Amino acid sequence: MSGLCEGRVCIVTGAGRGIGREHALMLAAEGAKVVVNDLGGSAAGEGADAGPAQQVVDEIVALGGEAVANTDDISDWGGAEALIAQAVGTFGRLDVLINNAGILRDRMLANMSEAEWDAVIKVHLKGTAGPAHFAAAHWRDRSKAGEETNGRIINTTSPSGIYGNIGQTNYGAAKAGIASFTIIAADELARYGVTVNAIAPGAMTRLTAGLSGAPVTDEVQEAMSPKWIAPIVVWLASVESGGVTGRVFDVMGDLLAVAEGWHRGPRVTQTQDPSDIGPLVEQLMAEARPNADMMGADRA
Repeated sequence: MSGLCEGRVCIVTGAGRGIGREHALMLAAEGAKVVVNDLGGSAAGEGADAGPAQQVVDEIVALGGEAVANTDDISDWGGAEALIAQAVGTFGRLDVLINNAGILRDRMLANMSEAEWDAVIKVHLKGTAGPAHFAAAHWRDRSKAGEETNGRIINTTSPSGIYGNIGQTNYGAAKAGIASFTIIAADELARYGVTVNAIAPGAMTRLTAGLSGAPVTDEVQEAMSPKWIAPIVVWLASVESGGVTGRVFDVMGDLLAVAEGWHRGPRVTQTQDPSDIGPLVEQLMAEARPNADMMGADRA
């Protein structure tokens, strides 16, 4: 490894398994000091277990790296504050926050319960906002003290959020919110020397296993391994990425792309008479690009 993140202090939430685990291991291999956060709950966000976070820490230490475990609930403001405080207290500062923790409670909208909506929004959206809030305050204070920060926030959105996927109105709404959060936070935190970006990953993990219903061959498993996701995240965590902020990157297998967000499309001069609107909308629809499918291409 090249030492791309040598000495960088990095937090990875949801790092006990899957994509987050790969982030933590590659960061450590590139010289970072890693706070491995994981509540250790089920894929639905139920229960807690300190084991997954500690196991990743043990792997990193066994390979000669530096890491500590954290099992705070980052969807709680107090837990998010404690996480940032642990990183600063253990390693003296924070350089990188990778918001990766997530759960699934898929349900068609007509059948979704309030609890299924609230749990997903809390873990994904509030679980991104809380750690980012306390990390931003840390960098603001360092910047005001005259210190160079080179801070990084790397969020996790999803194709379900930026493109849309049936059965995931709760998850997609949270992930779309994270994409918008990323753009706005990037503008706000630039003054403190902090960049904010996001990834929209596609990988086979315990959250996504079995969702497609298709058989999983060894070739598919390798092509969709979470190991493909970590390189762009580790690069974004490095000082090399300082010129990139407010962007969302699609990453799946050997595909890496930048997602292009909402732009104003075709336009017409409108009227105050609603009976005249139909033909105007028909014209707009004829000229507009279709919405994207889950692969980011125009829907057929």
